Amino acid sequence: MKTVDTYNFKNLCALIRVDFNVPLDKQTFEVKDDTRILGALRTINKVLQDGGSVILMSHLGRPKGGPEEKYSLMHLVSTISKALNKPVKFVNDCIGEEVKQAASSLKPGEVLLLENLRFHAEEEKGDEAFAKQLAELGDLFVNDAFGTAHRAHASTAIIAKFFPAEKKMFGLLMASELENADKAIHEPAKPFTAIIGGAKVSDKILIIERLLGRADNIIIGGGMAYTFFKAMGGNIGNSLCEEDRLDNAIQLIKKAEEKKVNILLPADSITASSFSNDATRGKCASMSISTGNMGLDIGPKAIEDFRAVILQSKTILWNGPMGVFEFSNFQTGTKAVAEAVAEATLKGAYSLVGGGDSVSAINKYNLADKVSYVSTGGGALLEYFEGKELPGVAAIMKK
Repeated sequence: MKTVDTYNFKNLCALIRVDFNVPLDKQTFEVKDDTRILGALRTINKVLQDGGSVILMSHLGRPKGGPEEKYSLMHLVSTISKALNKPVKFVNDCIGEEVKQAASSLKPGEVLLLENLRFHAEEEKGDEAFAKQLAELGDLFVNDAFGTAHRAHASTAIIAKFFPAEKKMFGLLMASELENADKAIHEPAKPFTAIIGGAKVSDKILIIERLLGRADNIIIGGGMAYTFFKAMGGNIGNSLCEEDRLDNAIQLIKKAEEKKVNILLPADSITASSFSNDATRGKCASMSISTGNMGLDIGPKAIEDFRAVILQSKTILWNGPMGVFEFSNFQTGTKAVAEAVAEATLKGAYSLVGGGDSVSAINKYNLADKVSYVSTGGGALLEYFEGKELPGVAAIMKK
């Protein structure tokens, strides 16, 4: 795998695709979580220390049909400048004469941030002409955006066609993401426990199927657990359920039994009378939730069961929360799992946390430095675990 570590960027301009799709405050537009920006610093600083210049390109949010102020990368300039400890130049487009001029006038040690790539529909369409215009801005192409590696967009995959093999490479964050994902999926120390949460079974079917051939334990929590309980004949009240996935849930349970994989569902749930932090709360067996109530968190018995398995594990993958942890009254399960993963890591387990909500949780409880690796990629990490080719990775590997 060719990375920026193997190259000298002296007097060269590196065009770096980063994933700066970060959350912004809706009123002030200030960056609320700079994890992804900090993750790209090693790559950027390597180029600058060599005596090269840097052009950063990224998307932000999902703008519709053109520029929208709330999605402008201009809002990131001060955060990036502070992280790099140097001024960052900004240009309010990513193609065109003004951009060309700004790029060509960059001096060694300088950094230029382009405007949101998705202000142009051609980006998501993977348009070759658009990719070519981007490619003309730099001497080399560096892909350090693992979070978008599963997209065949102009700036993530198509652009690589316009650079010879020796002038396209991975950034250090991308390389680290792939190395850590491989460690968990290809060579896990046993027992290997996967913790899968979130709202929908449909989002996680493929990864659970893939894990059935690798994991010793699969812990299932969050809203998706209630589809399994309904499929098993349980009463789930008003809990979240994908009626069209009941057969899938049963099939996953059967496959797990055949492969002797231990699937753990939450024995009990913390229920609510409505989807609200202030709703009337209760506790009951997850198979016996009364009409009018819904499960919003795992209960104390489930926490005890999950914790015991996590602490016995040598490899842990965590993707998805155990409940609606954004509500303070329904965060106990997610927090307990986060703490158990951290404790297992302290005892020598390898832990990989990936997926937006899991990362938000691990950061919320100040445990990011207590696990082995926190991935910046949600969908990309899932697709990599599912065994799919990531276009952003394949494009760099091709000669």
